[in-house]
Amino acid sequence: MSLESREPGRPSPEEMLARVQAETGAPSTSPGAGRLRIFLGPAPGVGKTYEMLTEAREAVQAGTDVVVGLLETYNRPQTAAQVGSLAIIPRKQIAYGGIVLEEMDTEAVLARRPAIVLVDELAHTNARGSRHEKRYEDVLDLMRAGIDVWTTMNVQHIESLHTTVETITGVAVRETVPDWVLDQADEISLVDVSVDEMHRRMAEGNIYPPAQARMALQNFFRKGNLTALRELALRRTAENVDSQLERYMTDHAIAGPWPASERILVAVDYTAFARDLIRRAWGLARALKAPLLVVHVRDAGKPRPPEDESCARDSLELAEDLGAEVLTVESPDLAGTLARLITERHVTQLVLGKSLRPPWQEMIKPSLTRQILTQVQIDIHLVSTPPTKP
Repeated sequence: MSLESREPGRPSPEEMLARVQAETGAPSTSPGAGRLRIFLGPAPGVGKTYEMLTEAREAVQAGTDVVVGLLETYNRPQTAAQVGSLAIIPRKQIAYGGIVLEEMDTEAVLARRPAIVLVDELAHTNARGSRHEKRYEDVLDLMRAGIDVWTTMNVQHIESLHTTVETITGVAVRETVPDWVLDQADEISLVDVSVDEMHRRMAEGNIYPPAQARMALQNFFRKGNLTALRELALRRTAENVDSQLERYMTDHAIAGPWPASERILVAVDYTAFARDLIRRAWGLARALKAPLLVVHVRDAGKPRPPEDESCARDSLELAEDLGAEVLTVESPDLAGTLARLITERHVTQLVLGKSLRPPWQEMIKPSLTRQILTQVQIDIHLVSTPPTKP
């Protein structure tokens, strides 16, 4: 029985599992899995690691077995001092390219089996030769083993906010965490300070050395940027709280409003802009609590150069990381294919890229939007793409 037609009442275990998988885009953790707590900040230097260490020391005093799996102090004396007597798992050394890099020793943490392990910088990319490519994958291994994980990250490292943050700050963030990882968090703790306090810390050299601090204040740490990042962090934390409340109401058969039965489809092509389009569609889907279908239509009769194929693969991998359903269809008729899928999959909203074409081109050949609307009636969101050459 679907959520849309289910009468109020306690859901079955199968329904609960399906719901979690639909929301996260990834298999749910097992009943004995560890819990995930994320200390989320709007920018570096707000005190995420310091706060995590403070609460860890309180947990130790209460009798909980806590260890440090990986900690980054960035030579900040106050953060380093806050470690105190916490047990630390030595880092694993990995030789690569003639140098020795250090990463978290996941195997050692698994062997130690603490109640809680602290793992700084969730978005970090591991050195080649590590157990996993990304640190969040190590965290998932620890959780599967029944170990609770406390970790830190900044809002700019959330995959779905990548484009938004780059637009606001002008800085392209390379390391990101898929949204479905955050969706599995049992708790997201917002760590924040005022913009004035952030600037004071910067001026006093508590975040970066003086020369680097002056440059940061003129770029990423401008007041407007920090204000916008704080709002993004607050909204993402609120989303997590809202999801927790909704799950609690579901699990305890508490009557309340259910998510609307919206279904979003986004059509992507071979261009790099497809990644931005997917993120925009994912943001819409999250806001509507709706599933997202990402469709790539290929015309087998028109081979594409390798670089186009590679770009398309990258876009579809991003969609999978975000937890969207991905579908590739072979067809020479793009509009007809999308219209068919809209009908078959009961899509309610369509997201398309709109090239800024000259009016005379529209007269010669109807736009994709117009072609689709002649076949189905649907709400369409158009996102402007870079101009195309005639």
